[in-house]
Amino acid sequence: QAPIKATCEDTSCKTGFPEDVHSAVVSRSVHGGQPLLNVRFQSCDGNKKIHFGSSEPEDFRVGEDGVVYAERSFQLSAEPTEFVVSAQDKETQEEWQMRVKLTPEPAFAGASEKDQKKIEDIIFPWQQYKHSSPLKRQKRDWVIPPINLPENSRGPFPQELVRIRSDRDKSLSLRYSVTGPGADQPPTGIFIINPISGQLSVTKPLDREQIASFHLRAHAVDVNGNQVENPIDIVINVIDMNDNRPEFLHQVWNGTVPEGSKPGTYVMTVTAIDADDPNAQNGMLRYRILSQAPSSPSPNMFTINNETGDIITVAAGLDREKVQQYTLIIQATDMEGNPTYGLSNTATAVITVTDVNDNPPEFTAMTFYGEVPENRVDVIVANLTVTDKDQPHTPAWNAMYRMTGGDPTGRFTILTDPNSNDGLVTVVKPIDFETNRMFVLTVAAENQVPLAKGIQHPPQSTATVSITVIDVNESPYFVPNPKLVRQEEGLLAGSVLTTFTAQDPDRYMQQTSLRYSKLSDPANWLKIDPVNGQITTTAVLDRESIYVQNNMYNATFLASDNGIPPMSGTGTLQIYLLDINDNAPQVNPKEATTCETLQPNAINITAVDPDIDPNAGPFAFELPETPASIKRNWTIVRISGDHAQLSLRIRFLEAGIYDVPIVITDSGNPHASSTSVLKVKVCQCDINGDCTDVDRIVGAGLGTGAIIAILLCIIILLILVLMFVVWMKRRDKERQAKQLLIDPEDDVRDNILKYDEEGGGEEDQDYDLSQLQQPDTVEPDAIKPVGIRRLDERPIHAEPQYPVRSAAPHPGDIGDFINEGLKAADNDPTAPPYDSLLVFDYEGSGSTAGSLSSLNSSSSGGEQDYDYLNDWGPRFKKLADMYGGGDD
Repeated sequence: QAPIKATCEDTSCKTGFPEDVHSAVVSRSVHGGQPLLNVRFQSCDGNKKIHFGSSEPEDFRVGEDGVVYAERSFQLSAEPTEFVVSAQDKETQEEWQMRVKLTPEPAFAGASEKDQKKIEDIIFPWQQYKHSSPLKRQKRDWVIPPINLPENSRGPFPQELVRIRSDRDKSLSLRYSVTGPGADQPPTGIFIINPISGQLSVTKPLDREQIASFHLRAHAVDVNGNQVENPIDIVINVIDMNDNRPEFLHQVWNGTVPEGSKPGTYVMTVTAIDADDPNAQNGMLRYRILSQAPSSPSPNMFTINNETGDIITVAAGLDREKVQQYTLIIQATDMEGNPTYGLSNTATAVITVTDVNDNPPEFTAMTFYGEVPENRVDVIVANLTVTDKDQPHTPAWNAMYRMTGGDPTGRFTILTDPNSNDGLVTVVKPIDFETNRMFVLTVAAENQVPLAKGIQHPPQSTATVSITVIDVNESPYFVPNPKLVRQEEGLLAGSVLTTFTAQDPDRYMQQTSLRYSKLSDPANWLKIDPVNGQITTTAVLDRESIYVQNNMYNATFLASDNGIPPMSGTGTLQIYLLDINDNAPQVNPKEATTCETLQPNAINITAVDPDIDPNAGPFAFELPETPASIKRNWTIVRISGDHAQLSLRIRFLEAGIYDVPIVITDSGNPHASSTSVLKVKVCQCDINGDCTDVDRIVGAGLGTGAIIAILLCIIILLILVLMFVVWMKRRDKERQAKQLLIDPEDDVRDNILKYDEEGGGEEDQDYDLSQLQQPDTVEPDAIKPVGIRRLDERPIHAEPQYPVRSAAPHPGDIGDFINEGLKAADNDPTAPPYDSLLVFDYEGSGSTAGSLSSLNSSSSGGEQDYDYLNDWGPRFKKLADMYGGGDD
């Protein structure tokens, strides 16, 4: 950039724009918000509030400081662009105007100094005042048009851009400075100014993609820091260079296209962006397809719009069954696709050919076979297999089967297996072999969606299914079922009631006749002949039986064949029993209460007959002739067909219980009558007609229920007493079992044993053995409770079962008793020596016999004679063999 000098002239003060027309040179590409130029308005009165406006507000805006900004981004035409800038005093509404002419700069911004046009000063316009004074003009103080600087400049740095000067520097020593982003604000240090000469320089390469323009403000002050000139704005536009390659938004793009699509079908759009200026050639991209794989059926199946990136088909023949996917390499180049100067990048477009229903399902065979047993349902009898070249598990592949003939009654249906796409022929209604032995079905296969336009179903989409019915042994059935028989009750046992037979549906099987049996007969009234099905009675039929409901008796019978496997069927016989007059009426209730006086004394009674009309009511009530006291004391009057009143005939009847016989006759033909006894309790009554308590108690008597209750109470009481006696006896026996053999307190043995002490051995021998007498009340061992022992008995441990020795009679002297016990023990080879296991708490202070451990067999064994051991019994036999056997 050649240095540009800004001058300032002092003239008389004139309020308004310094000139009528202002011309400026700006870049051809204008961005929204970009500052274009600075217009100056001089106000002689500094307090005026001026508002700036533009005649083209949609394109240009004037700030309060006089800077003109672009409202939107656009390209300037080759012809100058003109618009009017106005200034209005907000208080006086006085207005001034100036026309602005914008001329686009040459295409190359880096012209040499000789080509650089000299920046013209803005000349303030003439302003006509109300008084007649000569018009004068004044130049603008500072005029600095936008500075265009290419990005990525290689230097050298610092690189001079423009020189800013004031004509006052001739008389004053001035200092210049710049402020704003890029100077003293981040990013700082990009632009510097020589404070003496006003030379503005850039210190490093600029990057338009980071900052597209810088808005600086230049200041001029004297050496004392006083402002000499008003600050001016400096706009530095960074000129774009092609330093960025296009970048695709995605490295892999995925799209789909239906098979069989016509040429011109839209597939997808790929998009790339370039960080360079999109309004310049550096950012204008063009797309093209580099390659297509596979290249069948044509190497150029697709094309791309070089400006928008839209991919469309250009050839026919897309067939998913042949090629399911295409891979395209897409290239984006800037500089409007110039292969020499433009930068390029590539991406991959994967186009999947989607399936359409262009292949109908075809059966693998023309005829399918199956078989089914008769009377079976929900059975798959045949599998129909088809092939379909379309994509599996899609509506164009999923098959639907339709029967077009051979099943007029709808006994079959065809379901589709979702995994294999097979057709499953299924029986939904029972089939009778005796009626239909074979079915021939015609089946057609279709897809869930219609075939593509122009494609027809081939003959292979229709097949025949031959189904054979297998004969099986079926259950016999009774005809009719149920069978209704009307019969009067009272039919005697052994009478033939009816014949109930069944039929076997298996006409083509060789089987013997059916066999009959009874399955259900609640009252056990019937039996059936096993061969011919004749039913006879085994008891009298009674309509009033509890097994008869609504005059109907039901019995079930079974018919069985001898097939393989044997089958059986059931039939129900319903016997409607007609009523006969076989039941006489009875009186109800059986007991009644009345007063002993004539009034009030009426008793209401009802006749009950199990029979039904016409063998029931209306009933006739009367009193018998005998005994004569009945008619003398009582009278009866019928009040309706089923009810009558019994009352006293005499004025007074003594309190008590009276049996009043009543003869009741029904309306049957012939009539049936009975004499029922009504037990009437006559009692004294109060004024309300109720029996008094005393009379009620006296006359009530004890009924059967009360007598039974009293007997039960007596029996329970006797059982409790007996249990108490038994418990007391057992308790006494347990107490006696715990006592010693001798009860008297002065008995010597009791005094010795209850202290659990054995004495002092041989030293303790001073007592009279004659005092040891055999007790007379020794209890046998059989009554001794288990687990209770005396302290002088053998120890308690698990005892082996030995043969029981016979008990010898007890001698009167205790010595003889002990000797007898000793002999019995010696003669018992199974008796262990329990005396050797006794453990005593205290045995005295010592023994004159010394310790057994002092015996020395080796020194004294030869001098002793042990033959006497043979006389001691079997318990000492081992010792006798060891010591009394002589030398050996």
